[in-house]
Amino acid sequence: MHGEYKVPQGKLVVVDFEVEGDTFADFRLAGDFFLEPDEALAAIDGAVNGLSVETDATAIGRAITAALPAGTTMLGFSAESVAVAIRRALRRATSWRDYEWELVHAKAVSPATHLALDEVLAIEVGAGRRKPTLRIWEWDTSAVVIGSFQSVRNEVDPDGAARFGYDVVRRISGGGAMMMEKGAVVTYSLYVPSELVQGMTFAESYAFLDSWVIDALRSLGVDASYQPLNDITSPTGKIGGAAQKRLAGGGILHHVTMSYDMDGEVMTQVLRIGREKISDKGIASAAKRVDPLKSQTGLPRAAIIERMEEVFTALTGAVQGDITADEYEQAEELVRTKFSTEEWLTRVP
Repeated sequence: MHGEYKVPQGKLVVVDFEVEGDTFADFRLAGDFFLEPDEALAAIDGAVNGLSVETDATAIGRAITAALPAGTTMLGFSAESVAVAIRRALRRATSWRDYEWELVHAKAVSPATHLALDEVLAIEVGAGRRKPTLRIWEWDTSAVVIGSFQSVRNEVDPDGAARFGYDVVRRISGGGAMMMEKGAVVTYSLYVPSELVQGMTFAESYAFLDSWVIDALRSLGVDASYQPLNDITSPTGKIGGAAQKRLAGGGILHHVTMSYDMDGEVMTQVLRIGREKISDKGIASAAKRVDPLKSQTGLPRAAIIERMEEVFTALTGAVQGDITADEYEQAEELVRTKFSTEEWLTRVP
């Protein structure tokens, strides 16, 4: 069996092996990574041989780590990435091209409707009723979107939000508050089956699911990179952030907001950005943390989105799709019963 895994922002990991009975045999690791000392390669091969093919990725990674010689250096890959390549070879994990993808760039809707669509579409993908999907958002009004576990009173200045015309809504994923100015952000959601990130750590899945957008930004001249856990950044400042929610039915929601343009002073009046949060950033002002795509590329927002769609389509073979009438109906019901309610917004007061 043969498996490959390109580590996001890292190197290619290649595995070949046989299966004898229910165990790995004749395991061989290769790739363009860096590994010292030389004998660590044989140690990795030996750690996998004899393991049950039912061993999950976490346990494979632990077995490899335990077998490494003292002082081993692994650059561009990890024990966990070897495990991902193994699971892919066994078809227990999948890759982008194993699915038929849809790319949806639909009409502008309200912030609450966007958040409801995220829940609905992730459930539909997990249930197998919708193909894995990339959805580009368009906004009909500006909003502050807070993370599932954030305190609304700690994150948002209600007077500032009202003064500048920002709705305040809460999403189902964790992470921090995002100020979404209509026409000034690039937001997308991925709805994927859990098998696509099988064997990856939570942190690895973030980088993997956004690797294509890093490639798209670099093709536009942006020196973009991924900064764990969930930031897309460049040497001149943060570009955006990701958040993720894994649903019980097997669907994964992964969404990202990148700044296209912004008024930093408005941000500091709408969001309560405290000194503690930026104390480790080496800067004096929260407004200086972000360097929007408009200033980095000089391109219209639509041109950036067009390049993103081109890169994603080349990677996945995605075809143009849309949100169904039934999905919109489900979303509007969730808006009514959940996302527009005071109970949901103030679940953490």
